[in-house]
Amino acid sequence: MKNSMVQHIFGRLLMLFSLTMLPPVLVALISHIAAGDGFTEFLEFRAEWVPFVEAFALTFFVGVAVYLPARYAKKDLRLRDGFLIVALFWVLLGMFGALPLYLAAQPNLTATEAVFESVSGLTTTGATIIVGLDTLPKSILYYRQQLQWLGGMGIIILAVAVLPMLGVGGMQLYRAETPGPVKDTKLTARIADTARSLWWIYLGLTAICGAAFFFAGMNFFDALSHAFSTVAIGGFSTHDASIGYFDSRRIELITIVFMFIAAINFSLHYYSVKDLRLIHFLKMSVRNRLNFRRMRKRDLPQMHLGHYGLDPEFRAFVTVLGIGIAGTLFALLYSEVYDDSLEALSAAIFQVVSIGTTTGFTTANFASWPGAVPVLLLFMSFIGGCAGSTAGGMKVIRWLLIYKQGLREVNRLVHPSAEIPVKLGARAVPYRVVDAVWGFFAVYVVLFAIMMTAMMSTGMNQVSAFSAVAACLNNLGPGLGDVSANFRSVPDAAKWVGVVAMILGRLEIFTLLVLVTPAFWRR
Repeated sequence: MKNSMVQHIFGRLLMLFSLTMLPPVLVALISHIAAGDGFTEFLEFRAEWVPFVEAFALTFFVGVAVYLPARYAKKDLRLRDGFLIVALFWVLLGMFGALPLYLAAQPNLTATEAVFESVSGLTTTGATIIVGLDTLPKSILYYRQQLQWLGGMGIIILAVAVLPMLGVGGMQLYRAETPGPVKDTKLTARIADTARSLWWIYLGLTAICGAAFFFAGMNFFDALSHAFSTVAIGGFSTHDASIGYFDSRRIELITIVFMFIAAINFSLHYYSVKDLRLIHFLKMSVRNRLNFRRMRKRDLPQMHLGHYGLDPEFRAFVTVLGIGIAGTLFALLYSEVYDDSLEALSAAIFQVVSIGTTTGFTTANFASWPGAVPVLLLFMSFIGGCAGSTAGGMKVIRWLLIYKQGLREVNRLVHPSAEIPVKLGARAVPYRVVDAVWGFFAVYVVLFAIMMTAMMSTGMNQVSAFSAVAACLNNLGPGLGDVSANFRSVPDAAKWVGVVAMILGRLEIFTLLVLVTPAFWRR
């Protein structure tokens, strides 16, 4: 274990993260100017921006103190070093990210509540302690949304793109951070280029989503804030009523589209955008003096959607959402929850996509829907989105491999001597990957049972404890029972169990669990 190099990188990452506490100060200033106040009035409302300055200073100087003793460390990182940095960073990031929330007069959180809210944002879980969002300062509201946006793609990936410029390689960090059972394939030859490609796509989706929200009727602040949480599949909102606050079918439709897009493997987006050849199109447009009739067909931008249709995980993801929507719609119509069938369809699509992608936005109190619908929706969060996306859950590809493995075992009963590989598309999946998926599933079930038991021991009832663990471990947010609206009434001990569950879910269990194994610490 190269402790000096780990310390070197960790100090730099902490200094980098401290800079994210400054934008809320600018948001506070702009909101005062927009309200007609002057700079003097802004300075008087110190409670809205001073906590962020104090948190920035503390985080930055701790980062400097960690970095300076190891500033000359120049060693190559091993994979285990990457695991340690990622795990430590996500754990301590939640602690430092909680500082502004703890120091602020509003929403007046305890240390436990501030850490829970911070970790929930960074892990894009969306489980909240705070009530009365509509009355909070815009700086606090923006900070919560920004936490989710940074956590969506993973601030470590951002660091991977930046650190090579500073002379520090990032492949070990990338492998430890990227979710999914098959994650060693890079989109580009250099890992820094891969990280930058992913972030450009992430930025592009955020900008398009924000513009769509704005033109659909949101003000600029709400549009930006909800673009952050939608593309990050986080679920935080600037209003207590979530997306239901806007009461707009257009906004709901935009949210559905971008939740779905963000839950797809970003490598598919990368290859589709790459095939778009937009830069080539712009160059040819200028060369032909914007005379499009003179351009050949091959010069026109064409997005090849075949990458999506050929991907077995994407097809399975669409199938799961389709089945969920059909089942939910049938239950709502049969129970006559809505008088209007179009309203029932809208509610069914929105909540299935929101819960199925583990976003957690709401337009209705789905926990009060009749029959097995709330449990069906909660179970969909166990599947989650695609690997390599910003979604939570166990990922569609793992469930697809489990399903195919089950079919193989049935076929083996009929043909005991046959060699039947597990395939994704036309490619056989290595046995090591299949074994890893089953291992992940087994560890997931055991940890779920342990954490549910721990929550019940704090006094929570079975439904609330089960849904709370599911909401945290799957990075979903809303649950059932006592946690259907928020986690404010949950005992502090249960909140800490939730914090552990959220980090385990964000790092897909093994990245954090490997640190407690004796083999990890042996030289």
